[in-house]
Amino acid sequence: MSKRINIADEHQYRLLQLQTRRHFLKQCTTGLGALALGGLVGCNSSSPHPREMEGKVDELLRQVPHFAPKAKRIIYLHMAGAPSQLELFDYKPELAKLDGQDCPQSLLEGKKFAFIQGIPKMLGPQAQFRPRGDSGMVISDNLPHFSTIADDVTLIKTMHTDEFNHAPAQLLLQTGSPRLGRPSMGSWVTYGLGSENEDLPGFMVLVSGGNTPDAGKSVWGSGFLPSVYQGVQCRSEGDPVLYVSNPEGMDGSLRKQTIDAINRINEKEYHEFGDPETLTRISQYEMAYRMQTSVPEVMDIKDEPAYIHEMYGTEPGKTSFANNCLLARRLVEKGVRFVQLFDWGWDMHGVAERESLDEGLPIKCKPVDQAMTALVKDLKQRGLLDETLVVWGGEFGRTPMQENRGGREWPYKGRDHHTEAFPVWMAGGGVKGGFTLGETDEIGYYGVKDKVHVHDLQATILHLMGMDHERFTYFSQGRDFRLTDVSGKVVRKVIA
Repeated sequence: MSKRINIADEHQYRLLQLQTRRHFLKQCTTGLGALALGGLVGCNSSSPHPREMEGKVDELLRQVPHFAPKAKRIIYLHMAGAPSQLELFDYKPELAKLDGQDCPQSLLEGKKFAFIQGIPKMLGPQAQFRPRGDSGMVISDNLPHFSTIADDVTLIKTMHTDEFNHAPAQLLLQTGSPRLGRPSMGSWVTYGLGSENEDLPGFMVLVSGGNTPDAGKSVWGSGFLPSVYQGVQCRSEGDPVLYVSNPEGMDGSLRKQTIDAINRINEKEYHEFGDPETLTRISQYEMAYRMQTSVPEVMDIKDEPAYIHEMYGTEPGKTSFANNCLLARRLVEKGVRFVQLFDWGWDMHGVAERESLDEGLPIKCKPVDQAMTALVKDLKQRGLLDETLVVWGGEFGRTPMQENRGGREWPYKGRDHHTEAFPVWMAGGGVKGGFTLGETDEIGYYGVKDKVHVHDLQATILHLMGMDHERFTYFSQGRDFRLTDVSGKVVRKVIA
């Protein structure tokens, strides 16, 4: 029969486990070598943030940028799957002349493709283009609404990346690395600048299109930064944030008493062990309590006037990109620093009608075109656009060749993944209006002037927010990390 032990004795036993050298040596001998090595090379978990050493504080308090920012907040619209630039922003009449011809071998040698095999056919543009606005920016008929704001945006036509599959390309664009474990752009910005609203997270995420991005929730994760900086995913249907509402049978007063009690335990644990992640846990409990009131209020779009719903194409109570664009405007109005929208379904390979450039793409463009245009116009009419940077784009581009998956011709028209050229547009927040940067070759295969790498885009976004991407670092695993890794330069030509 096992010996019974009362609570007091068990407490004393656990305390001795934490304090006695005998217990430490007995349990940890196999790790002493690794512990010593870690101390020698500096590979402790991560450097404490200065704010963490001051005791219990709110880590999301507004911080001071390196220099005067042009933008105070960001709305990033990521079209997951990679829209085709050749049907939206990069008109190539020479490509139309090559339509249906065998692809030259010179375009295939030494190249890796996701699905193209053998010798594919060239595929001409599957949309009509025309100059728009006073700037003459060339935009396709797939984006009639967006064409009306051509003079408000900067269009970069020569973005390029290192990754040709969705998940690593999304990670590279959003975290600066194609591998898991790095903080996302929104986490970096929130870590550096904090939030303007103590009742809402500094970084919020909205997803539409029926799926999360291929890289999963890592594209809004905090990596090695304290987890308080990770994106908080909200929903436009059902509970705005999962598990924030009170459990059945618990009112607000009891919930507050519970959180206070938990945080008193957490404070004691922090003073005993000094783990900075404990402070993050305290902040998250307190934020969750405040969000019970603040989030439902800001996420309820039913009180918006009818003309706003018509402008965006919103349907309250449903999950849609239009609803998310309107929510993004409401969130930045309330002081949220970084709002990230992911819209899934832009991967037009041509293996089905809904994934075809001539049938599926126009259908996909219609609601997105209306909503993203309404977002820019709405921010502008409210005086918010000058200090809000709106960014739109995918993770890579599409090939000028028609995809021939399995070495066969498909009945629908599609394009494979392409790393060498894809578009990003930006509006507000200190960038030029009616400006086009970069040129691609006559078929849209390579950038030939003013090429912009994804690290350059990240450096430019941080610069517009008042952050020097080379100075903006976090010490972890023995070295300093930054969003732009060891490269990146600010694209000053796009800055107003």
